[in-house]
Amino acid sequence: MADASDDQASVPAHVAIIMDGNGRWARARGLPRTAGHKKGAEAVQRTLVAAEEMGIKYLTLFGFSSENWKRPTGEVGDLMGLLRRYLRSETADMHQRNIRIRVIGDRTRFSDDIVALIEAAEEMTAENTGLNLTAALSYGGRQDIAAAARWLAERAVAGEIEPAAIDEDLFSRSLWTDDLPDPDLMIRTSNEQRISNFLLWQCAYAELVFTDTLWPEFGAEQLEQCIAEYNRRDRRFGAVAG
Repeated sequence: MADASDDQASVPAHVAIIMDGNGRWARARGLPRTAGHKKGAEAVQRTLVAAEEMGIKYLTLFGFSSENWKRPTGEVGDLMGLLRRYLRSETADMHQRNIRIRVIGDRTRFSDDIVALIEAAEEMTAENTGLNLTAALSYGGRQDIAAAARWLAERAVAGEIEPAAIDEDLFSRSLWTDDLPDPDLMIRTSNEQRISNFLLWQCAYAELVFTDTLWPEFGAEQLEQCIAEYNRRDRRFGAVAG
């Protein structure tokens, strides 16, 4: 039997998930897409509990991409309403569970009340030491990289840094994920096999696992299966296997 240290070593420190399939789940049942998004919120709760129990330290969820603003106005409005309700109803509970909440992405497109709810959740949970939950909202990987490049260019023009000092480490610390480790495992549900502009820089060496499960049906069992697949991989980071 493996000891506790072996068990812990088998769990990736940082898991990132593209939560896909809410609309297909609803369509298959003759329901509006909003019903799928609501069921998806329940899957978030199940996955948080499973991640806590498994000892995952960092969980990053792709909740709303920069491209999702192009969806029909009614659907975007429903998603924003769901985000409001989630932040209002779940923040205190996650704080009690010692979860730290962070949001990455462009907040300028959110309404003032949603920005206030995000900031309140981050402030309330800032000192928590349990699971680090990062929600990628109004987020795009290219947008993230462009913002980092712009900020570094502005600092160079201002004479604060030398262009020659800009290396991979400094660039990584200029991204919205500056204080997070790179993901070890990226999961995408609904069997779409692409990363859709999510954490492009950060997932350079992440293991990618695609599952047929639609997001509203995702939970502990599916997370365990994805991690089992992760553990079957030989992670060499460009080196030759020993």
